Amino acid sequence: MGKTIWELDFYSRPIFDDNKKKKWEVLICESPLDIARSPDSLFRYSQFTDNQHVNSIWLREAIESAIAQASQTPDKIRFFRRQMNNMILKACGDLDISASPSRRTYTLNQWLAERMESVYPQEPGYDPKAAKSAIVQYPATTAIRLPDALRGDKADKWALVSLEASAFEEMNDWDVGFSEAFPLAMMGITPEMRIPGLIIFSPRSTPLAAWMSDLELSFLQFDGGSRAKIRLETAASDSWILANVTDPQTLAEAQGFERAKKEAQGVHFLAVQNRPDSESFAGFWLLKEPH
Repeated sequence: MGKTIWELDFYSRPIFDDNKKKKWEVLICESPLDIARSPDSLFRYSQFTDNQHVNSIWLREAIESAIAQASQTPDKIRFFRRQMNNMILKACGDLDISASPSRRTYTLNQWLAERMESVYPQEPGYDPKAAKSAIVQYPATTAIRLPDALRGDKADKWALVSLEASAFEEMNDWDVGFSEAFPLAMMGITPEMRIPGLIIFSPRSTPLAAWMSDLELSFLQFDGGSRAKIRLETAASDSWILANVTDPQTLAEAQGFERAKKEAQGVHFLAVQNRPDSESFAGFWLLKEPH
């Protein structure tokens, strides 16, 4: 049986109780991990509480209730709110569950947006002004170089490419070392859409892919600043310089990558191979940039 990863958010909602205090809510859902996974089969759990129970004990008990409902314990829990870091780590630690700050909470982000639009406005005490202030922002951080052992040399190459979404239907049959995906239909992707991506060709493809697999990969982004580069965004706020953009042709390709990514609802991919003619991947990840 494969691993199970959950995504968790514990935060105040734009709903006020009789004491004029915001209600809090825990949302827990399953990361799909597999491109063939049905979105309808993903586990979901929600529970409201008042501001008197905002602590790791209540959160631990809520996670225990979710575990009982799901009849399984996750191998890992992802969360994106850095301000809740200590409380979530404590609650998960008390249950011996690994917890990771991550922006790879794609299912949770989508669910939270749906609830902001159609669930919370129906609740007594809803305040639309508070809803506007509840939008999650990810502050920009400075990108740093890859670790010395993984940094590219003259043997390393990279290319910006694209594939029709229909090609990913056979992803589970590909020869891939490290990977993670999600059902494209869940993100509004139709079979004829083109999905942009970046492929790295490196003689050290396996250690590079292994390192990336532990990073909580979130999305790629072209940074057209004074030193143009393609950044790899990971964890809750980490940023890495994946490739430098140094010539006009590559600059145009990187700008085209950004346009294609927007047309694909932010969906794109990152792949690692040892050489261009290889029929296998050391790593392949579907990614999504938040809107």
